[in-house]
Amino acid sequence: MATIKDVAKAAGVSVATVSRVINKSPKASQASIDSVSKAMSDLGYRPNAAARALVSQSTNTMGVLVGDVSDPFFGTLVKAVDTIAHQNGKHLLVGNGYHSAEDERRAIELLINNRCDALVIHSKALSDQELIDFSKASKGMVLINRHVPELADRCVSLDNHKGAYLATEFLIRQGHSKIACITSSHEIEDVNARISGYRDALSAYNISLPESYIESGEPNSEGGETAMTHLLTKAVDITAVVAYNDYMAAGALSVLEENGIDAPSKISIVGFDDGFIARYVKPRLTTVRYPIQMMAEKAANLALELAKGEGIAEPEPMRYSPTMVKRDSVKNLND
Repeated sequence: MATIKDVAKAAGVSVATVSRVINKSPKASQASIDSVSKAMSDLGYRPNAAARALVSQSTNTMGVLVGDVSDPFFGTLVKAVDTIAHQNGKHLLVGNGYHSAEDERRAIELLINNRCDALVIHSKALSDQELIDFSKASKGMVLINRHVPELADRCVSLDNHKGAYLATEFLIRQGHSKIACITSSHEIEDVNARISGYRDALSAYNISLPESYIESGEPNSEGGETAMTHLLTKAVDITAVVAYNDYMAAGALSVLEENGIDAPSKISIVGFDDGFIARYVKPRLTTVRYPIQMMAEKAANLALELAKGEGIAEPEPMRYSPTMVKRDSVKNLND
């Protein structure tokens, strides 16, 4: 295996010159670049990434932590960050946190220890203080879908409360008052915010419903099936359902179909996220749009700017607002 000394000898230059060429130093002349590049090609020499990082103080990598990369929502997030990384000549390292404090902690430590130039972190299980501590070890760390007051300039988040409020209010304005809520069984702030938004919308329109109108399950289609089944088993009198996400809504729709209950003529349903599935289930899903791609791109660019020690030239909104997407899964009872 060729060494840097072999390259220097073949190119007829010093080891220091080879090092300057490898690390793209402005002090390297074009003649040196040409001769060293040819020698490296002829010898099949590949610079050691760790050694280059020590010299350049950059590993040309970005890190991203998500809940579970197999979840399409997080897949969109990772893809958006990867696009920004690629545009900036960087590779991406991905960690899964599974909404577990231990897994999130281990993944962030791994990304920091690998000296990622910038980090986009989706953490739901770690405390604010622990994230503050991690931010001290990585000046290019940005939180997505999380707001920590002490790190406000590093947080890109969504108003989850408003999203659930909008979904519930939309159903109310369509004449519904018996509205159930299918939510995630995970103990994270998104769940609390969305349940709160659902309840506040009901309260704003003087609608009072018992706790039996709320059911939970895993935040996927199977969880939606479970929650909807429980609502039907309890014989809860409902005309509409607000779901935690589109996949739970899709699972609920499948249970309604299996039980001969037509949607939306008998039970309307509203999802959350506006993922790909929302356009392809039947009926097409009315949902709340979560601009995760836009948010992830913003977080990635911000992380890179912070890593370089650059100030933000034009401050942009860091807390995004959800919007309603109206399709076919809601019946207007006012007609």
